[in-house]
Order: sequence, then C-alpha cells, then structure tokens
Amino acid sequence: MIYGSDNPLEGQLRAGVLPAVFLPAALLILVLVVFAAGFPETAGAAFSGLNTWILDTWGWFYALAVTGFLVFALMLAFSRFGATRLGPDDATPDYSFASWFAMLFSAGMGIGLMFFAVAEPVMHYTLPPTAAPRTVAAAREAMQATFFHWGVHGWAVYGAVGLTLAYFGYRHKLPLTIRSALYPLIGERIYGPVGHAVDVFAVLGTLFGVATSLGFGVAQVNSGLSHLFGLPMSTGTQIVLIAAITAVATVSVVSGLNVGIKRLSEMNLVLALALLLFVIAVGPTVLIFGAFAENLGGYAWTLIDRSLRVGIYGADGDWIGTWTIFYWGWWISWSPFVGMFIARVSRGRTIREFVLGVLLVPSLLTFLWMTSFGNTALDMIDGGATVIADRVTDNLPVALFVFLEQFPLSEVVSLVATVLVISFFVTSSDSGSLVIDIITAGGRTDNPVWQRVFWAVSEGLVAAVLLLAGGLAALQAAAVATALPFAMVLIFALVGLMRGLLVEATKARGAEVAPDIAPPATGMPWKIRLNAILSQPTRERVDTFLAETVRPALQEVSREVTAHDCTATAFVDSQGAVLTIRHVNEPDFRFAVQSKGYRAPAFTFADTDPEVTRPETHYRAEVFLAEGGQDYDIYGYTREQIIHEVLNQYNRHMHFLHLARDMASSMN
Repeated sequence: MIYGSDNPLEGQLRAGVLPAVFLPAALLILVLVVFAAGFPETAGAAFSGLNTWILDTWGWFYALAVTGFLVFALMLAFSRFGATRLGPDDATPDYSFASWFAMLFSAGMGIGLMFFAVAEPVMHYTLPPTAAPRTVAAAREAMQATFFHWGVHGWAVYGAVGLTLAYFGYRHKLPLTIRSALYPLIGERIYGPVGHAVDVFAVLGTLFGVATSLGFGVAQVNSGLSHLFGLPMSTGTQIVLIAAITAVATVSVVSGLNVGIKRLSEMNLVLALALLLFVIAVGPTVLIFGAFAENLGGYAWTLIDRSLRVGIYGADGDWIGTWTIFYWGWWISWSPFVGMFIARVSRGRTIREFVLGVLLVPSLLTFLWMTSFGNTALDMIDGGATVIADRVTDNLPVALFVFLEQFPLSEVVSLVATVLVISFFVTSSDSGSLVIDIITAGGRTDNPVWQRVFWAVSEGLVAAVLLLAGGLAALQAAAVATALPFAMVLIFALVGLMRGLLVEATKARGAEVAPDIAPPATGMPWKIRLNAILSQPTRERVDTFLAETVRPALQEVSREVTAHDCTATAFVDSQGAVLTIRHVNEPDFRFAVQSKGYRAPAFTFADTDPEVTRPETHYRAEVFLAEGGQDYDIYGYTREQIIHEVLNQYNRHMHFLHLARDMASSMN
C-alpha cells in the first residue's frame, strides 16, 4: 500500500451517505424526472437534439477514446505490470472463475444480448451500411458489424474502469470510487470538490446507462408477454412492468452481493447456456460453427479499420453515428456501473488475469451467441421466413420471439426467453443500485438498506419517465450524453493508474538497491537459528513469540522514531504486532508480523521418534509490509534481530521515498 489506509471521506458521511455526492446527483436526477414528466414533448425534442449534436460533433472522440482504452489494456496486460495483484501480494481471488464470469457476464451484457442478438444482424442485413441489401455481402457485413459492436472494445471500457478501481481500492486502500484513480495526479484533493464532481458524473452515467438497458429490457418483456399471452404493447404496460420488476430487483439488492445478485447471476448463466445450446442443437448446427469461424476471421481482419472509422470518407456516416457511436456512448455510460461491479468481484486477481479474462472470455461467448442467433435468423430469412425481417423493421423488441417461433416447442422456449430477460433486468437493476450506493457512500460497502432501495427505485423511475418522454430514442440520447464527460474523466483515471504503477515500480527498485543493515555481531548462534528454522511451532508458541518478543521490539522502534524525527509519527497498534510510521503527505511504512498456519512438511520429521505425535499444522511468524505478505518467517529472532529487520525494510522504504520525490519532480 503506497497511498495510506485512512479514508478521509469517512468523516464526511452523514447517515451513511456522502452529502457532497448524494445530494447533487439526486437533485439533478429529480430535475430531469420532473422536466421529462411535466413536459414530455419538449423533453423528447431536447433529448433528440442533444443526441444529434453529440453524434455529429464528438463521434471522433468516442472512436479514439474507446480504441485507446483497448490498446492501453492490452499493453498493460503484457507489460511488466501484468503480474501486479489487485490487492496485497498475498491476496487470492474472492470468487471462483465460474462465479466471477457469471456475475460480470450477467451485469455487463445480459439484456443487450437478448435484445440485439437477432435484431441487429437482421437490421444490418436488410439495411447494410455499404453492401446491397439482403445479399451474401450484406450478411457478411452484418455479422462483422455486430461482432465489432459487441466485442473487445466494449469490454475494454469496462475493464479500464474496473482495473483502476480494483488497483487503487484493493492494493492501496483508497475508497472504492472513481475519484481514487486521480490520487497520483492531484493527491489529497480527491477528497474535495474535484473528487465529488467526478463521482457525481459516475452516478449519473451509471443511472442513465442502466435506465437505457432497463428500457430495452422492459420493451422486450412486453413483446414476449404479448406474444405469449396477448398482453397489449403500450408504454403504460411497460411502466407497470418496470414497477413490478424494480420491486423484485429491490428485494435482490437488499439481500446483497453474495446472496441475491450472485445467485441470480448464476441462474442467468445456466438459462442463457440452455437457450444457446437449444438454438445450436435444433438450428443449422454445421452452419453455426462454420459461420462462427468465418465471423471471427472477418472481425479480426476488419478490426483496425472499423475501430477508427467515423464516416468521413464514405456514405456510412449516418449509420456509424446511429449504431457505432451510440454503442460507444452506451458502453461508456455503463462503465462506472459494470467497472465498479467487476472491481468488487475481482479482488486478488493479477492485472494480466483481469485484462485477459474481462476482454476475451465474455467476448468469445458473446460471439458464439451472436453467431448462433444472428446467422440462424439470416439463414431462415434466406430460406423463406421473411416474416422475421418484416417484423424486426416494424417492432425491434419482438425480433427474438418471432425468431423462436420458427423452432419446435416455440411457446416453451419463448417463455424461458422471457424469464431470462426478466432475470437479466433484475440483475442489471440491483447491480447498478449496489454500485451507486457504494459511490454515494464514499466507497463504503456496508451502507444503510434505505440507500440501496432509493437508488433501485430511482433507476426504475428514470427508465419509466424517459419512456414517456421519447421512448427508446430518449433513453439512447441520455446514455450517449452522460458518457461524454465521463469518457474524459476516464482518460485522466488511466493516466493516474499508469503513474501509480510507475510509483510502485519505483518502490520495488528502491527495495532492490537499498543496502541491508548488517545485524550485530552478537546475533543468534547458527545452531539455534537452524533449530528455529526446522522447528514446527504451534499457534500458541508463535502467539507468545509475537507478544513477548516482536511487539516490544516494534514498540522500541516506534519510541525511537518519534523521539528523533519530527516529520514522522510512529505507533504500534493496540493488540497485534503492527508498526506504522507516517510521514507528512507521503506513503506510510508498515511492518507487521502475523501468525500464519501451514501443513507441516514431512521431511522435517523423518528422523524423529515415531511414537511422538506431531501436529498436522504448524505456524510461522510471517512479515507483512504495506503491499502484502513477504513470505518469510522470523520466528526465533531475538529482539535485536527483529529491530534490525525492521530497519532493513524501513531503509528500503526511505530509499523509495527518495526515488518517488525525484520522479514526481521530473513529471511536474
């Protein structure tokens, strides 16, 4: 840990919330809701004009930013920083890979996959950007465009936010909010107005991004229920559905991450895989796998060209604005939410694991999903099922259900699809509420229940009001508009992440070159030291060693530092064996010794009395620094030797501070 362990935002909390973030965000949302509800036609026109201006004026910025996030993530993963762990050096992942993937997949892509898996390829097939409609070239272009919009670019945006949050939150103990990424750039000012403004942008982006997805989701739920049970398709019906499903999401978010959200995410993955396998098995199986391979090739071949294409030299400028730039705005607006959520469930993974896992695994499954649904739909249209293309043009949300009508057991499968959309709806809402709750509480996770309920209800309310104001077009405009300022914030956050990693590398370099302080000549005899190394002490013996030898040694160092250095404050915690030395406006030094259990290695007992019972577990007195466990044992050291070990580590820390000051002065 380089930047300190105290969270100054804790002192600013009132009733569990951070007023400087909560109140402005809630007020801006309230003003928008009142405006859109009271003047729906004016609001609809305003949203449409704002959307057009952003697409026409800032499309180039979105294209460069999203591509830059992807390049940055890949370079980081394959650099020397890739082995850096998101947490202390000895941290292990909190969740298994299966649970981790299920949660990030459900939160990050669920509703969008259900809504666009059939609709987007068919739309591009019938109205392609450059090819002749309903031709082989149009089909190829349709799948390339769909892959591009749902591939690694979007996940790079999520990964950029998640990586910065997890790095500063878990490795350096800063608040788990977007502002923390700016610490290497502006220091303690992240706890003031600048940091508050950054988090307000994050709250607004999250809420409108989630509201957009909820709008898509409820339109599709309405289509499914209309298709199955004749429920009328109307805005009124969709608002009632939003209210009902938001109520379920509220129950889920109250139950927390490890209960409601985790279980729903795992159920989503099971249902989604079942639906995917059904389409592959009953549909044109050979065509699907062949198309999957060819689509991957087309995606890779056109990736660079599409990444920076904004329509300047072609006739596809309007199409790029309507589709590609909207997607980039939608991904960015969702990134505080999904990035925060991914960070919450990614503690303990390395940067390389994080980047490759977040970029590749969801993207490949998404590609298989889009191929299975999209290419099968195109094959059906080519075979005479033109009703799919006709209905998609008239009513985009019903595309999936018209597609499933062509399969056996269509009513059962459509019911499963409707349940899956509702489940994705709930997961997106409760995950978004949890994230906003954390941001508006200064990074705290144990917040009042009422605050989670407030944000869950707010998301449903905003989605309903925007549907009244202008339907899906208003939702899209809100998502794209809130993405613009946050994209700029995210660029600065990545600069902060890079600087943080460079500072940490500087600290490691300082530890390598700083000389060790030689222990006194009157040290422990080597035979006694060897006996300490080979011994297998019990927990009680190690705890006694910590209390009677280590703690007094650390207290002695603490007193000496405080007496001789007016710029540093040293103290030992009240119970354990932890020494902290603080310097004004500089990183803390932390030296802790903890009891840690291991299974006893068999070789140490090879020549002992077989009748003596040995414990299966032995304990070590291991050293922990600010960055985590150091994996070495000091059990058996004398008090004087412990003091010299502390001085060795403190000498390295002071050398790091010297290098960090030089680096800071050169960068400033």
